[in-house]
Amino acid sequence: MINSKPYLLAISISLLALSLPACKAKKAIVAPAAPVEVKKEEPAPVPKPAPPVEVKKEVPPPPAKPDYNFSNIQFEFNSPILKTSSYPTLDHIAAEMKKDPSAKFILNGYSSSEGTDQHNMILSEERASSVKLYLTNTGVGDSNLTTKGNGESNPIADNTTEAGKSVNRRVEIKLVP
Repeated sequence: MINSKPYLLAISISLLALSLPACKAKKAIVAPAAPVEVKKEEPAPVPKPAPPVEVKKEVPPPPAKPDYNFSNIQFEFNSPILKTSSYPTLDHIAAEMKKDPSAKFILNGYSSSEGTDQHNMILSEERASSVKLYLTNTGVGDSNLTTKGNGESNPIADNTTEAGKSVNRRVEIKLVP
């Protein structure tokens, strides 16, 4: 058998010698980059302040004059308790009264002709007080309201019919001159 070690060594060295030139780094031929021109940004122009605007103060229109032409407040038979249907009317009355806090009002309570004179007088006073309580609870000054019971005097409708009696159960609100 022939000694193969020297041959293998010689073949290995020759392969190695052939492969070395292949491992050399190849230099790429690249043109040098053109210098980048850096542009300086100009600062944004500062806007000139606008000339002062003359603000015209709007004068609010004068408050509307109060409308003291109030509807009468109606009540059920033999009762000083306000009807719920009277609340919108009373709210409107309160709003009008608040427009002039110095105005004074008289609340005249009335009743229909049913019952005794004494009972009707007490009932009419209670009705006027009930309206006063509602108005003061909505912010109308207590000192601006005076109550008066008139009983069955001064009917505005016929006391012989139920419809007329219903209309006479009322509180009238009048401006005190």
